[in-house]
Amino acid sequence: MTTRNTWLALLVAAGVAWTGGLQPVSAQGKDVVVFAAASLKNALDEIARHWQRETGKKAIISYAASNTLIKQIEQGAPADIFFSADLDWMDYGQQKNLIRLDSRLNLLGNRLVLIARREDSRNVFANVQQGFDLVALLNGGRLAMGNVEAVPAGKYGKAALEKLGVWDSVKDKIAQAESVRGALLFVSRGKASLGIVYQTDAAADLGVKIVGVFPENTHPPIIYPVALTKGSTNADAQAFLNYLRSAARARSFEIQGFTVLTPGGERS
Repeated sequence: MTTRNTWLALLVAAGVAWTGGLQPVSAQGKDVVVFAAASLKNALDEIARHWQRETGKKAIISYAASNTLIKQIEQGAPADIFFSADLDWMDYGQQKNLIRLDSRLNLLGNRLVLIARREDSRNVFANVQQGFDLVALLNGGRLAMGNVEAVPAGKYGKAALEKLGVWDSVKDKIAQAESVRGALLFVSRGKASLGIVYQTDAAADLGVKIVGVFPENTHPPIIYPVALTKGSTNADAQAFLNYLRSAARARSFEIQGFTVLTPGGERS
């Protein structure tokens, strides 16, 4: 099995791949290492900056699809906190004894939306309802989604399209990405006509616009659980987790379009 020190060395050597362009993880492992769903980037980057200003300590955040991150943790990657975009991959971590169950909580909610490139000359509007003509809206182009079998946003999107009875008409027109942010870029850069992403992703990229909103009853509830990892020995990890849960930081998530859930996991 790959040791923690080996993982840290790999992170230092490949900081961009593992940390989304942020500083590589300290070889001493003193910083809080967070593995977080790609859709959390804008909010967590801001929160990490506040944390450093207020405490003098760093939270180093690696962003990717939740399935990728938990598999890396399973292989020995030295994360202190896992922040998933769905319950399934946190459940996987729990089943594999990778997280501390007593620290697990459902922190955020989100919405699923249909996006187009902002510069799209067509006046695209989708009344997202049973049997809506998504093929016509694509106009010969592709529909960008996260991997529909693994990436949370992709799984939610496929579930919604199946519920609405339109999956079969578009399943051969999907441009699948490794994360929801990858799907966002496909649309923003004109590689796909439309995309299915979270509301928060659409708000984070000025190159796209929302052209439709999926009814919440068409897919499982979009819930972001967070937990300490079983392998963490960093004394600051619990403090950073508490910081994420604080009322002061709730505003940072809300500004990005997330819904902050109550302690019972309900929308506030």
